[in-house]
Formats: sequence, structure tokens, C-alpha cells
Amino acid sequence: MKNFDSYAVFGCPINHSKSPRIHQLFATQTDQKLTYFAQEVNAENFVAAVIDFFEKGGKGLNCTVPLKELAWQFADKKTERAKSAKAVNTLIKQKDGSILGDNTDGIGLVNDLTFNHGIELNNKRVLILGAGGATRGILLPLLEKCPDYVVVANRTVEKALMLALEFNHNFKAGSLEDLKNQQFDVILNATSASLTNELPVLPENLLAENGICYDLAYGNQPTAFVRWGNLHNASKSLDGLGMLVEQAAEAFTLWRGIQPDTKSVIDLLNSERM
Repeated sequence: MKNFDSYAVFGCPINHSKSPRIHQLFATQTDQKLTYFAQEVNAENFVAAVIDFFEKGGKGLNCTVPLKELAWQFADKKTERAKSAKAVNTLIKQKDGSILGDNTDGIGLVNDLTFNHGIELNNKRVLILGAGGATRGILLPLLEKCPDYVVVANRTVEKALMLALEFNHNFKAGSLEDLKNQQFDVILNATSASLTNELPVLPENLLAENGICYDLAYGNQPTAFVRWGNLHNASKSLDGLGMLVEQAAEAFTLWRGIQPDTKSVIDLLNSERM
């Protein structure tokens, strides 16, 4: 559209993406003139597609699986949280023509936990299941909330230990077997296993009284980990739909300089679940 700024999300696959709808809702709400579309882009064509997008006047780009590490490499400059994550999900064209890379996943998670659900992270014992890219993306904003400590547990303990070498304060690493006789106030599932109704075997008493379970993944039906939380008497057992909206809101704010209201969008998306 003429005089409308152009934004997009690249990924593969991408047809399922809720990002175009979310950003159009933000644009309507804040009276911003922009278009936002989803484009399927594989890793091999990523650089060419990004160059073409920005050469045609694109202002900002989101990148999802499997392109976040490639976006990190593409960015001319990176924010501290992008450097920490070693992955970029938001590219922003600067006035000088350079491309700034940021990662809004972690702040999206923290904002959903703290603002939307009133969950305090300060001085809490936090467990993260999984040591892949999703975990790396959330660690810095999570640690900035000053939990008592964070444990990352992974089937392959070496991956967790490598993260611990980088994030050396209030951070512990171990295997799933190491979780016996431990309890946590907040458990985050950063694996994709629950979407296929799979879940590692977890100790029965892993969740502390009044503890919180949060799955970074989401679906129309409760994920396997959300169900696990409910079965183990979590005070709240949540999925990542709010995180999705909150990370999009952070990107929108970086691009447009205006903070959208997320609650109305989250409520709408929740009402549409089957």
C-alpha cells in the first residue's frame, strides 16, 4: 500500500504464523500505517531474501525457525540480548542504512510471566528444561530478574554445561537425572517435545508448593507439559501464547516507537482456541 511501511516475518514453515495478525492488530490499535506479511524462506535463500526485502524499502523483519542464527550473522550491529542469545528474531533498519539485530524472545517471556500473570521471579528457584536455542534466547532477561538461581537440565548434559560456562552467575547445569531430590518454584519447558505429546520423565516432587509451570510452546489444546503442571498441582500452568504476543509487542515498539496494548490481543487469541 502506498505510504505504508513494510514489515514481514520469514521462516520455514511459516503458514501457521500468527505474527501477521498480531502486528496488524497492533497497527490498528495504535493507528500506525504499515503492512506485515509472512514469507516462506529457507536457510539457503535467506540472505538473498533479506537483501531484497530491505532494498525494496522494508523497515523491519522478524525471523523464526530455522533462520534466527542466520539473522544473527546478517545483522551489522547487535543488542546485548542478541549477543547473549547468539540468535536474532528482529531486524531493524537504521537511519544510516545499517541493520540492527535484536532478540525479543526473553523479554517476551519475562513480560508475560511478570506483567500478565503476576509471577515474581526475584529470589525464586527456576528450572529450565532443555539447553537449545530457545533456552539461550531467554537466559539473559531471566537472569536480570535476579532469581535465587537457575538450573538448566538437558538430556545431553554437555550442552547445559556449555551454557553454564557463558552465564556464570546464579546458574547451574545438569542432566535430567540430577533433578531428583530438588524442588523448583518455576519450571520452564524450553523443549519442543510436549507439542508431540512427549515429555521427559520428571520426578514427582519436582514442583514446589504453589509452583509455576510454563511451556514456551503453545497450541489450541494444552501441551503435554501444561497438563503435567496441572496434574502436579501447579498454582498456574501456562503455555507460550502470551510470550508470542509480548515478543511481537517488543519488536513493534522497536520499529514504531510506540508500545501496543497486549492484553486485548492475548484475550482475543485465547478466545479463538478450539
